[in-house]
Amino acid sequence: MENNIETKYNKLITVLSIVIPLAVAALFGVSFKRLGLDVKPFTFLPPIYATINGITALLLVAAVIAIKKGKRKWHENLMKTAIGCSLVFLLMYVAYHMSSESTTYLGAYKPLYYFILITHIVLSIAIIPLVLITYVKALAQRFDKHKKIAKITFPIWLYVAITGVIVYLMISPYYVQ
Repeated sequence: MENNIETKYNKLITVLSIVIPLAVAALFGVSFKRLGLDVKPFTFLPPIYATINGITALLLVAAVIAIKKGKRKWHENLMKTAIGCSLVFLLMYVAYHMSSESTTYLGAYKPLYYFILITHIVLSIAIIPLVLITYVKALAQRFDKHKKIAKITFPIWLYVAITGVIVYLMISPYYVQ
């Protein structure tokens, strides 16, 4: 049975889980240039947001270690930081794509690249409600439910964070400066 905190956030989780991917998809069709804004491409952002993905992966692993050691507050702080990193990543990612043309992968490992990219994108959409639900379960102090869903959320989020770095490393030689 859900408690008041969970009930309170369920609609918000649903809305954010739909609105965020739709907004990102919509913003891909919008560029600063088309809006009549003379903004130089944010070509400096990809290595920064790839690094943020790497930091997120490290934070997730550290958070699991912390909770296994019984350090709940440390775990909580690490998870909040990981969520914050994911948010900053998303903002930078959208800003980059609004200011720059898409880059085509020209390497020898095209099937591998596109497999990683597509699974990364699909799972990055799926991870939004999973992270939010997992967080709300902890907020509601429903740690039995939190632990159960975290076992699903953690590997998917870790995969998204790590593949974000891999996608960057594979595509970065083909960026137009």
